[in-house]
Amino acid sequence: MWSSPAVRMVCILFGMICNVKLGCSQARLAARQTNMMPAENSKLEEDIQKVIKEIHSLSARNTRNFAIPFSEEPLNLNMYYSILSNLNSLFQPLMREGFLDDLPKILVCLLSERQDCGLMAELTKTVSLEMGQPLLMFFSSLKSQTCTPLTTEGETRSFFGTYLNIGDTVTSAFSGFQQMFVNTLSNLTLSENLKKILSSLLDSFAANVLHFIVQFLETPLDYVRIALEFGIEVPSLDKQDTCKQGDLKQLIMWGLKHNVSWSFGVPLVDILLDTFLPSNSGPKCQTPSSLLFQRSTSQLNNHTYINYKISCDHQNLAALNDTLCADVLMGFRNGSSMITFCQVLSSLNSSQLQVLWSNMCYIFQALFSPLMTKSSDCVVGDAQPSAVSSPLNGTQLVSPSALRRVARESSSLRQLACDYSSWVNSTVDAALVTLCSENDQMQFVGQVCNNASLIKKLLSDQQNRWLYAFCSYSSAGASYLVSQFCMYEQWLNQPAQLVDSALLQFCLRFDAPRLTSLICEHTGFLMHLISNPDNWPLMPNCSGSSLPPLFTYPELEPNYCQYSEWHDAMQITTDILSKCILFDQSGFVREVCQNKTFLNSLLQNKELAWLESHCSTSMVSPSPGPIPSFNLAAWCDYQNWAEKQVDDSVVGLCWQSDQVTFQENVCCKAAVFEKLLENPLNKWLTSVCIDMEQITVTPQVCKYSEWTRPIIVDMTDLALCAEIDPQNFTSKVCANSTVLLNLLANQDNAWLIRYCGNYSVIPTAGGTAGGQTIRPGFSAAEQCLYSSWITSLPNATLLAQCWEKDQANFISSICSNAGVLMFLSREPFTAWVSRICTAYTNYTNSPNNNSTTTAPNDCASETLIKQFSLMCPDYLCQPCASQNTVLQMMVHCWVESMNSRMEGLLTTPVTEVLNRAVAATVVILLAVEDSIGPIWQVNTTIGQSALTSVVDYLQREINQDRKKVLLQCFGTVLSNLLQTSRDVSGSELLLIKEYLSLPLSSLKPVLAAAHVSTIRLILQYYNSFKNTIKLSKEYQSTMVSVILKTHQATDSKLLLDLGSLLVAVSPDDIKTFPSLQNNDNLREIINTNLDRMSLAQREAFGLWYSKILSPSNITGGHQSLIRVTGNLIAYLPFQLFQHLSAAQLLDGLDVLLRNTLSPLKQDFIANKLIGTYRNMTAQDLIRLGNVLCLADAKDLLVYKNTEVFQVIQEIIMNCTLIGLSMPSQLVSDLLLSNPEFKIPSSLSPDRLEEIAPLLPLLGVTFLNGLTTSQLLAALPALSTVPFTPTQASVIVDKLLTNTRLPDHLEELGSLIVGVKTETLLSLNSDRLLSAMKAFAQHTPARCRPYMSVFCAPETNAIATKLWGFPEVVSWLDDMEPLLRWTPLICVLSRTPLLVKNVSKTATKPWKTQQAQAIVKAVNISTNQTKQSFLSLGTLVQGVSCKDLHQLFQADRSPPFVRKILALLRQQPSLLHTALKRCVIEELYPLQFFADLLQDLGAEIALCIPMDIIRLFPADMMDILRKMIVAFPQHFLMLTRIQQEILVDKIIQRMNMYTGPFTEEEFRSLDIMAPFVADEVFVQVDRSFFTKNLDYLQRLCYSSSKMEIVARILQEPAVLGPVKNWNQATLSVVGRFLFFLPLNVLQDLPLSLMTVGRIEKLFMSQRQWEDGDVGILCSDMNEIKDVFSKRQFVLQFFLGFLKMNYTSSPPIVPTCEILHTMPPSAWTSSSFSSMSSLAFSNCLELIGQDPFLAPYQRVEILKRVKKIYGPTASFSQSVIAQLGGIAVELTPEELSTLRLTERRSISALGALKTWNKRQLTALFTAVLNSTKLIPSKLDSSMLVALGHIVCGAQIAEINTFNNVEFSKAVLWLGKLNLSCSEEQMGALVGLLTHNLAFGFMSSWGTDVFIEIGSLAGGLPDIVMSSLVKEQIEGISPMAMSMIPPKKFSVVFHENQINMFTYEQAYALTPEQRSALTDVQRRAIDMVLTCWKRNIDLSAGLAQSHSLLCIILGLLMVLAVLF
Repeated sequence: MWSSPAVRMVCILFGMICNVKLGCSQARLAARQTNMMPAENSKLEEDIQKVIKEIHSLSARNTRNFAIPFSEEPLNLNMYYSILSNLNSLFQPLMREGFLDDLPKILVCLLSERQDCGLMAELTKTVSLEMGQPLLMFFSSLKSQTCTPLTTEGETRSFFGTYLNIGDTVTSAFSGFQQMFVNTLSNLTLSENLKKILSSLLDSFAANVLHFIVQFLETPLDYVRIALEFGIEVPSLDKQDTCKQGDLKQLIMWGLKHNVSWSFGVPLVDILLDTFLPSNSGPKCQTPSSLLFQRSTSQLNNHTYINYKISCDHQNLAALNDTLCADVLMGFRNGSSMITFCQVLSSLNSSQLQVLWSNMCYIFQALFSPLMTKSSDCVVGDAQPSAVSSPLNGTQLVSPSALRRVARESSSLRQLACDYSSWVNSTVDAALVTLCSENDQMQFVGQVCNNASLIKKLLSDQQNRWLYAFCSYSSAGASYLVSQFCMYEQWLNQPAQLVDSALLQFCLRFDAPRLTSLICEHTGFLMHLISNPDNWPLMPNCSGSSLPPLFTYPELEPNYCQYSEWHDAMQITTDILSKCILFDQSGFVREVCQNKTFLNSLLQNKELAWLESHCSTSMVSPSPGPIPSFNLAAWCDYQNWAEKQVDDSVVGLCWQSDQVTFQENVCCKAAVFEKLLENPLNKWLTSVCIDMEQITVTPQVCKYSEWTRPIIVDMTDLALCAEIDPQNFTSKVCANSTVLLNLLANQDNAWLIRYCGNYSVIPTAGGTAGGQTIRPGFSAAEQCLYSSWITSLPNATLLAQCWEKDQANFISSICSNAGVLMFLSREPFTAWVSRICTAYTNYTNSPNNNSTTTAPNDCASETLIKQFSLMCPDYLCQPCASQNTVLQMMVHCWVESMNSRMEGLLTTPVTEVLNRAVAATVVILLAVEDSIGPIWQVNTTIGQSALTSVVDYLQREINQDRKKVLLQCFGTVLSNLLQTSRDVSGSELLLIKEYLSLPLSSLKPVLAAAHVSTIRLILQYYNSFKNTIKLSKEYQSTMVSVILKTHQATDSKLLLDLGSLLVAVSPDDIKTFPSLQNNDNLREIINTNLDRMSLAQREAFGLWYSKILSPSNITGGHQSLIRVTGNLIAYLPFQLFQHLSAAQLLDGLDVLLRNTLSPLKQDFIANKLIGTYRNMTAQDLIRLGNVLCLADAKDLLVYKNTEVFQVIQEIIMNCTLIGLSMPSQLVSDLLLSNPEFKIPSSLSPDRLEEIAPLLPLLGVTFLNGLTTSQLLAALPALSTVPFTPTQASVIVDKLLTNTRLPDHLEELGSLIVGVKTETLLSLNSDRLLSAMKAFAQHTPARCRPYMSVFCAPETNAIATKLWGFPEVVSWLDDMEPLLRWTPLICVLSRTPLLVKNVSKTATKPWKTQQAQAIVKAVNISTNQTKQSFLSLGTLVQGVSCKDLHQLFQADRSPPFVRKILALLRQQPSLLHTALKRCVIEELYPLQFFADLLQDLGAEIALCIPMDIIRLFPADMMDILRKMIVAFPQHFLMLTRIQQEILVDKIIQRMNMYTGPFTEEEFRSLDIMAPFVADEVFVQVDRSFFTKNLDYLQRLCYSSSKMEIVARILQEPAVLGPVKNWNQATLSVVGRFLFFLPLNVLQDLPLSLMTVGRIEKLFMSQRQWEDGDVGILCSDMNEIKDVFSKRQFVLQFFLGFLKMNYTSSPPIVPTCEILHTMPPSAWTSSSFSSMSSLAFSNCLELIGQDPFLAPYQRVEILKRVKKIYGPTASFSQSVIAQLGGIAVELTPEELSTLRLTERRSISALGALKTWNKRQLTALFTAVLNSTKLIPSKLDSSMLVALGHIVCGAQIAEINTFNNVEFSKAVLWLGKLNLSCSEEQMGALVGLLTHNLAFGFMSSWGTDVFIEIGSLAGGLPDIVMSSLVKEQIEGISPMAMSMIPPKKFSVVFHENQINMFTYEQAYALTPEQRSALTDVQRRAIDMVLTCWKRNIDLSAGLAQSHSLLCIILGLLMVLAVLF
């Protein structure tokens, strides 16, 4: 309810509206129509007239005038009181029944100027109109009486300030009262009990007062809050996820709405104290700025013009739903008046709300303006009051008695004191300068700031140093001052004059780039600056800078610095000395400074007096003679610092210039660090060596044992120990009352009270110390008997207690007693007393201190604080503090003390209301300051509290969206709140941590909105704690991308701050790097991090760096160019790289070889060096390393029979060990030609170990010649060699001949691939598990599961055997390498156990079908929830569409969706097509689908239908492009048609169809570039094409692009006709040679096409084919076309295709050359010409060649039979080596084979070209050889059979073991079996057993994925009834294997619509031709637009576009023909 006084006051306030704002006119009131009855109208009129008469009677004859005539008579308060007392009678007519309840509604209606407010509103309005003007005049008259003289600060007072200082008499009386109050408190003696009672009473009083205030303010506070919420628009995110930056008051308002606990109580008290008790300290006694509660009164005001009138015009009010009314109307807040108020507000439109808010604003402005502004608007005589007041922060200039109580005009001020013209020739008091700057700002700026000579004169007084900052913000601007003061050449030319720290700070602020560069690049300049110790903290970080000369001076005269010629010392000028110091520092010190005689002669010249101080601080450099530049390594020889004395200036210089190395070699080296600390001048190292181990610093600094004595311990030492040694510090300081009390004797250590309060009880007088009991209620009078100390010295504890409790008497009694001081100084633990007394004596006797009182009197606040035991952790004693300052300190400390206790005295609701009230008050003050200037400095005062509150909120808030809004929309104000310091700590650190804790989706907009200073702090924090911060690669990449795109342009130095984050920069972002290639720091950072980057990133940096290089730069560069440039040079484009000379390569070889070089660059290095130098040393060759293996054999044979030849052989052997391809001649001539290899058994074990890497090249024949003893002795070496399976089996068989298999199979290493399957099956589980690591390491390289099943039997044998044990669930870590090859049937039997330990199961790399089976079991055993889904880990790939649908139905919020997508991107294997399609179907309808594109990842994004992709805007298409470039493997797995259509859409959207195909466009597409349309590709920039052939060769090209590339290569502007090509051209062309047509290939010069050159061409093609791109770029027609050209090149240029009789005879292939040029490229006759040894060694290699033609295989088979005899005599090893050659055996020959081992069976079973008769013969031969019947075939045997399984009769198939066959189906399902339809049906039937997969109708997607191609054998009835989940599991291969007639019968149109694109694309032409028209149309639609059951209604047409239909028809034709 509203009280009557409150109602009256509201009415009065409302009455001011029409007087302040013209809008409420009497005419409008008179014109108003009402519906009241005449009687009622009459009564109302009477009431109104009665009120008006009463109002008029108050002012007698002066109608509506409450003003009091201006008079100089004393103020008569009784007159005002009588006027106000009569107001009560005015409002009686309004006090009707119900008026109070309707008052909010009435006020809103009237203030919004509505016309239907009712009669009661009319009455209220009339009264208010009559009262408004008189009340305003009343306040004006009050204000006119307060025109007081200037205050002691030289300014007028405000209304309230005036009544605290009414006249000189009142001022004097008040000052006396203050003094009396302070003295009374000081002399008041309180016992401990009385203190407790008093404290309790004060707490109770404060709590009750606060309770009362809360009850009084709670309801009005809500109204104020609503008004503020309307008027202060709080930023929020818009639809584009952006927002405007809010200021501090908007941040506070946002916090009030979102429950931020603002704690502004203490700062608000500080503001009030500074307003009502301003400090009066004189200029000689300034208050320390570090005192939190003492606000500086001399802060500069940067506002030249201040508008003191608050604007009430507000056009953009907040919406009602954004205010507290939203909660009130929804019932979340109670209060009938609030509900009424908000209901009325909700009925107003926007214009009415604006009128309402403006009117209220005008009311408060009119009311508070006279009270808050100062009296500078007072005038003399009849002048009207001014509406503008002056600033609050003036300074004392004229005594109060000097002026009358009249206003002060600025002109009179200038006449009195601010006569700037006279300042030039006179001494000006600093206080006068301050006064004029604040009160006469415009003239001051013009006359002083724009006058450099006058400023320099004023700056000679240290108290005027603030002029640097003040004038830099003036109209003159900083640029003028920089040009006048930041003259660095003059600084150097005046070495005797130190550079002032204020000047240096100014120049660093406004001329930072230039000054920092000079400091970091010029040693002399740096030394000159740091000669002033005050400049040390200002020095920038120059880590890694090279230091060239700063200025380019004219050359010195030859005799200038010839010191021996300086005969006449008087002729040596300062200029000469300065230049010699600059250019010859070490020589100057040696020849001048160290020569005392010479130095003294120079010092006779008084102008050179500065030289003495220079020499005394100069360093001694060992470098002789003049040096042109700074040699950092010579000065900073850290390795010698532990043994020698190092000058402290050298230490400082090295730290400034090389902080990274300094940290490693000084801070982290205890010996060096301790040695340096012996010099007191190096004590600063303890603060900068922050990352060293505790043991390094702690013993030197944290001397706890010494602290037991009351010595003075440096506060920085204490802080350091508390930080680096908290455990010992707490136990040895906080827990030790003696130590703590001794330390607390130093007031600088007061922070220990708060610090130790968190760990232990603070010792008090009741504790014990040093064996002496300190009695409760310590009495200084009783215990501090100073007179007796001359004979009996006190102990340390008593001495400290007397100092703390009785300082005044202590100083007067002890400090003046020389005898006592002498005795005390003799004892170490009491020596501190003499230092303390000396300090106080120096202060009291100082000439600047006119005080006659002792120090304790100057620190009255300290006495009071201790007297009343106030807790004041931030207290700092101030000498000569004023009475106001003392009271400020007292009140502040009392508030601090009470603040901690109030938490237990006040309830939470009360505390919340108080906090809201204080926060609202602060907001109002901030709003006022926005309009009239920073009169209270609210921003500065509340800054730290606001930051702390924000950090506390962020730490407890769990809603990430709110965190995002806070950090994004208030990024700028948070940056302002952050304390910029060298080290991030405290609240700053916690806030920075929050930026790095944001979700990835929020990171980009938040960082983009942050201020650049915050970004720098984030980077500093990350670089400091990067080892403990775990951020994903994607997170780091996003951070770097935002910084580069948003902030780098603002501050280019951010690139240097990125540090290790450069590792995450994307290649696209690297392209945008600024041209800072010459920045040594940046280059060093890049070089340091290159080794952790991807190859694409490195090459992007190489391309960026190449922009400043040209071939002439390289060829003309210094020999050390590579070493100086660093790692970057290794990634230059080859077009530039090839210009490096041999000398440069040799010098920088170490740099090059520690990087990843392309094969082309390696080849270039090898041939350049070996071909140039013929006398390379062994060390040079060792440095060259494996690159040597690419050199020509003829160049290496030069070294034969030399000492280095053995080194060459060892390097080549190492190349064979790691599998590097080498020219055959290199191997045969340098390694295999040794005669000792002819008799293998003659080799010693040691020699066998040496040549172990050569054994695979020596072949099977050589291995067969080795003995078992030889092999056993060399087993450790052999276990590391990569043998083929056949070679490994030969060795293992020999080892097992006379010994058993090792207990630990891992000892076999790579030989494990030779262990027979039969042997593995005989081992127990322990031994198999021990082999897992070796098996996983060596098997995948030899057994490619996606290319062949050669090693499948071994894998199956191990997996099935181990999964037969229930304990397998606990072996998952060991089993991990084989999980992906584990049969599904094995996993199904263990799912209960796997689900039981699902947390571990969810971390393993399962296959899709395995994950699906486990997830099904999880769903059965547990209820699927969002949280449980997120915990599935690697099992997420197995969720069904149904599960995914339910999940997204439960939560479709962006954060949750992004979590799911992130989980899907982290799966260990490729996602199944069905799952990817399901994700698209679920997410596409979401409104924020466009924002999810990047979250989808490339794999899922490429499954988006093309008719959706084509609608992507440019930004989304660019995101898709970037994803494909980053993860190209998913793009390469698309079909060729999909690739071309997708790229076509991308380039259309990116406008690449017209004009040349530029380098930027080509690189932006990267892997997609060759898939653009031919008409686009043919326009590729020829310059780019020519310079980047190395890069272009890595890509994938279609046949048409190959033809275009071939044509471009021959263009005159590129390489020209092939007949003109040379060796360098062929090296650059590489594999592109095979793109040329056959007729062009013939034109190549025969002399170029040597065997070695052809081998390298073949090797380049082979390397690409085996690479990531080549493996996936697998169009069979293109592969065959390239192979035919390779075959032609070999046969044509090696003499097989004779053109004439003079052609040289064809060469005979060796086994070595067949490793580089495949067997299929040779003629069939070549194999007949090979020696038997070479042929036998290469039989395995020949048999694995997939391109052997039938005629070649026939000739090879003949040679095999010739060597090994008839087929019946073939050994198991020979059969395993035959490979594809065996296809030429007849059925009869096959039936004679002895197939007893699985390795020989699997070699034949892997072949798919058998005919029916051959398969039958093989199956029979297997049964006969193994003596097995079909039912006894186990899974490993079935896997080994492979294609041979189709040789079994149906009756035999039906007898197969169902379980064993289900275990083998994982491998058999990968084969395109040639079984008949009946055989396939029988095989599938085996899987329906209940011990296998059960009934087909129950099969899920997992089973269909597992059985693979066998799904093509499903019965017709089953296939026709398949549902979507089952169809999704059918592989494309299985689809293609279904007989055409059967396919057309079983699949109807609806089922075909469920096909994936891959399934439809796999159909054969025969299958398509058998379809009906309806079925064919369904297939076409699947192929055409890739549209799969996705609702495209959101802006997309339902019908298929013409383009889609045309493209679909083209694809159909491509499939058919």
